[in-house]
Amino acid sequence: QVRLVESGGGSVQDGGSLTLSCAASGDTESINVLGWFRELPGDEREFVGRIAWIDDSTEYVGDIEGRFIIYRERDKNTVYLSMISVKPEDTGVYYCGVAPAGSGYIYWGQGTQVTVSS
Repeated sequence: QVRLVESGGGSVQDGGSLTLSCAASGDTESINVLGWFRELPGDEREFVGRIAWIDDSTEYVGDIEGRFIIYRERDKNTVYLSMISVKPEDTGVYYCGVAPAGSGYIYWGQGTQVTVSS
């Protein structure tokens, strides 16, 4: 089992920056990918981007790339979502999730609120 704890959410002005963190613990050897997702107000959870545990390669949803960067501190088993040039439409609850090899995302953090004000 993998436990995930997000932190770093808060309020930020339009055009500002914010970095979220996701600390993984437990059976981290089983992690295949760690993804970031978000729930915008009134919407379903959507994929933002992910990082592969084996080589730190990253993938982002199209309109996020360039504004959001995902990276990992291996010795801390912590993954970060660095957001720049944030917009009010980025407001929502951000979650990290883990997909073990051969599985979908089955472990989730508790979520952290990001509010971007204009």
